[in-house]
Amino acid sequence: MIASKSNPLVPMLFVGILIAASPSMSEELPLVVVVNASTGIETLTRDQVINIFLGRFRQLPNGEIAIPIDQPAELPIREQFYRRLVNKNPAEIRAYWARLMFSGKTTPPHQADSEQEVLETLMREPGSISYLIENRLQASLKAVFRLEP
Repeated sequence: MIASKSNPLVPMLFVGILIAASPSMSEELPLVVVVNASTGIETLTRDQVINIFLGRFRQLPNGEIAIPIDQPAELPIREQFYRRLVNKNPAEIRAYWARLMFSGKTTPPHQADSEQEVLETLMREPGSISYLIENRLQASLKAVFRLEP
């Protein structure tokens, strides 16, 4: 017998194991780096995406100022993006930016308060660039790089 009145923790433990074993949506789906469709940019290389999101490049290939936008820190997509892109966890990314900001070299991407803010900024600002779960892509946005699970 799995659950009994004498041990109420067994069902909770079982549910916890199932939740821990199932990947989150962002882990199982491809992520895409996106720009406003009007930019004319068709694709970016992995190195270009890394350089934009790590503050090394300030321009998109079309010459526009790059405005990188991070998803909110509490969303799993953000951790997955940096793990897939540069194999770094959130603490390593924070340490990277702390060093660069202390030296005055550059600033981190703008952190959005919500996925909705990311979408609105991408549609409003031609030089903005961010990342989404692929199935969230909208007609006004262009996927320029894909990160597989």
